[in-house]
Amino acid sequence: MGEQLTATDWLGSLSDALASGDVDRVTGLFGDECYWRDLVSMTWNIHTSEGRDEIGAMLAGVDPAAWPTDIVATLETEGDGIREAWFTFGNATFTGKGHVRVRDGRAWTVLTSAQALKDHPEPSGRHRIRGAEHGVNVSTENWLDRREQQVASYGVDAQPYVLVVGGGQGGIGLAARLKRLGVPTLVVDRYPRPGDQWRSRYHSLCLHDPVWYDHLPYLPFPDHWPVFTPKDKMGDWLESYTKIMELDYWSNTEATSASFDEASGSWTVHVTRDGREVVLTPAHLVLATGMSGIANVPTLPGQDVFRGDQHHSSKHPGGARYAGKKVVVVGSNNSAHDICADLWQNGAEPIMLQRSSTHIVRSESLMDKVLGPLYSEEAVAGGIDHETADLVFASIPYKILADFQRPAFDAIREQDADFYAALEAAGFDLDFGDDDSGLFLKYLRRGSGYYIDIGASELVAKGAIRLVRGQVDHLSENAVVLTDGTQIEADAVVYATGYGSMNGWAARLISQEVADKVGRCWGLGSDTTKDPGPWQGELRNMWKPTQQDHLWFHGGNLHQSRHYSRYLALQLKARLEGIDTPVYGLAETHHLT
Repeated sequence: MGEQLTATDWLGSLSDALASGDVDRVTGLFGDECYWRDLVSMTWNIHTSEGRDEIGAMLAGVDPAAWPTDIVATLETEGDGIREAWFTFGNATFTGKGHVRVRDGRAWTVLTSAQALKDHPEPSGRHRIRGAEHGVNVSTENWLDRREQQVASYGVDAQPYVLVVGGGQGGIGLAARLKRLGVPTLVVDRYPRPGDQWRSRYHSLCLHDPVWYDHLPYLPFPDHWPVFTPKDKMGDWLESYTKIMELDYWSNTEATSASFDEASGSWTVHVTRDGREVVLTPAHLVLATGMSGIANVPTLPGQDVFRGDQHHSSKHPGGARYAGKKVVVVGSNNSAHDICADLWQNGAEPIMLQRSSTHIVRSESLMDKVLGPLYSEEAVAGGIDHETADLVFASIPYKILADFQRPAFDAIREQDADFYAALEAAGFDLDFGDDDSGLFLKYLRRGSGYYIDIGASELVAKGAIRLVRGQVDHLSENAVVLTDGTQIEADAVVYATGYGSMNGWAARLISQEVADKVGRCWGLGSDTTKDPGPWQGELRNMWKPTQQDHLWFHGGNLHQSRHYSRYLALQLKARLEGIDTPVYGLAETHHLT
């Protein structure tokens, strides 16, 4: 196989090898370093096989009817010695899209992704419903009557097949996909209105990610939408989306307990809706509570004697009430910076307590060097819409993602050298991740330790936000006292100390036993700071089967919630329809929290 073999030629060889049924012939098409990432299409899992042996084991471990067939190359490009091609394919169950990178005539990376169930297409385009009855035998019920009856029937004379706990962007986007697939789904959320999760946050909050990165399924933001969405505008969009997509959504509803019956294959979930208890018995339970778990509030000596306010960043009411007061913000990541800036803007005296190093990247630099090639107006003009961009990003196996990211962050560090020098001069402890790979790897590995700068770093650099480094020993009546004896006078303390793993919600709702059975959510097992090994190859427990049958976790940023909701929805639809879903490579549990 020569070096001039195109990616399209390689796909032809792959098609022939798969048709032969010979696993060794297939793996012989891959290079010494190689990866095959599958998003549900073959494995009923989100799984990456690394190396020829693992790829061979995957092919041998799934039904040959799941192997790709009808492979058609759709676009080929070349650069830096790498030939890339997009392709479509099918198998016994799915239609799919894929991507391959070929170097020196052999495959380096392959992506296969399920796009639709062949026998259960979504009702779009030619498949759309009529929406009206014509003739003399028309029902006396109109559309609104049927909608209201559907929502009211759950827990009375009907049950959802899927219960989604959490009505933020993750739960809403997943419910929209399930609705289109005809999967009876109920979303429950404790807030009075959809979008209140955003409206309730601190006054100045805006999304730090740009609009092209943040679309929801099916309904992109209009082309006049601001680049960075204000929190209340985002809340209104989610509320409108819920109505437009006709989601079955119970607000003012809190799930209080859940248990799984192995014999019946269903959950019993107790919820309190508007003060009334309702019992639901869904087949599947999805915890869509974001990528984070329960708020981490440190337990410190003296918290009971401190005379001022104390609260976690998730409960921060805004800086207006602290005008003229000294507020110690414990932490130095996104929320800490946003809250300190909010306090300063409202005439308070913010003191940021940095306990460990933080990665900082200017928003403009992140957009230009990292997000811009895939998520920007220029990318759209070049034919890369957000769904294409999602697959491009997904085509890079996590094992080598750092190598793709590092050059961009090296360029940012050089370009913004003066910016970083000013921060270091102010005493700020900076890092670019354990291996200098920057923001996204920190996010995927640990979900913390970074700030996308939208202005607060300048306040730190010039001293408007006072910076103190150290560890808290205890609180006195009017101060935060550090381990070195430093006393920081304070009228209030904000704990911007992050969140636990999502399985903490499973412990609270179901049991500690189930939470431990599932284990930690998020992280790759990279054996870097706060991401203990062993290597997983994918995010722990996210959007895929877990060690607890019929329990799923859905979350992440808007990009991840949008993209991976497709694969979770397809998995749930297949189970509703009784399609066999043998899971290959179900991840083991290594860490409980």
